[in-house]
Amino acid sequence: MIDTHAHIYLEDFDPDRREVIQRAEDAGIRKIILPNIDSNTIQAMHDLEAAYPDFCYASIGLHPTSVKADYKDELSVVHAGLQNRDYTAIGEIGIDLYWDVTYKEEQIKAFRQQIEWSLAYNKPVIIHVRESHRETMEALSPYKNSGLKGVFHSFGGSLEEAREILSFGGFLLGINGIVTFKNSGLSEVLRQIDVKHIVLETDAPYLTPVPFRGKRNESAYLKHTAEFLAGLYSISYDEVVKQTTDNAFGLFNF
Repeated sequence: MIDTHAHIYLEDFDPDRREVIQRAEDAGIRKIILPNIDSNTIQAMHDLEAAYPDFCYASIGLHPTSVKADYKDELSVVHAGLQNRDYTAIGEIGIDLYWDVTYKEEQIKAFRQQIEWSLAYNKPVIIHVRESHRETMEALSPYKNSGLKGVFHSFGGSLEEAREILSFGGFLLGINGIVTFKNSGLSEVLRQIDVKHIVLETDAPYLTPVPFRGKRNESAYLKHTAEFLAGLYSISYDEVVKQTTDNAFGLFNF
């Protein structure tokens, strides 16, 4: 399996990061993509990638909740990174209107700038969407048929929203522990979406799947999401693993 979204470089994992990596390998994880948050997380992310080459893969981007008055300075760090080294993706980027709408316009500008860079550097994007589906699709609309590709991270929307994303072209849906939550409604949506449109992720340390909900998430728990999807689609666990791994390899430049 490939965990296409995990923040295991964060301080939450400082006490036992080596063990977390080992448990991931034991659970069948072969690669972990590390989406960036902002300038404060880049060094820790780089250090983890350097410690586990060909297993951990850094991405670069400015998370929407880190977009503040100084967002242009933060974007300059992202651009400098893209110019200086290779990254697996541009992310995590997007629009988040759940916590605060103060910098809504700045979030949209930062999102579009980073989309431009994804096209210029031929990198997939990892998109964060929270309470912002309409704004996100409007921001993306000028880039339809541009070759833009990526993943809608932590997808938890409606069937109509899923279909709109997939009809745009080039995008996959990132599915994590949310699908195992009884009241999420996501399983009913995914029953009508082919597994060829899905990649697996944890968003560790967040969104821990059942039966560990409420505890710190980690990449090893990805197997519980895969097991749930196998039951949902009435296919084998191995089929879920193979298809989602093929999907991830098709999207990301490992």
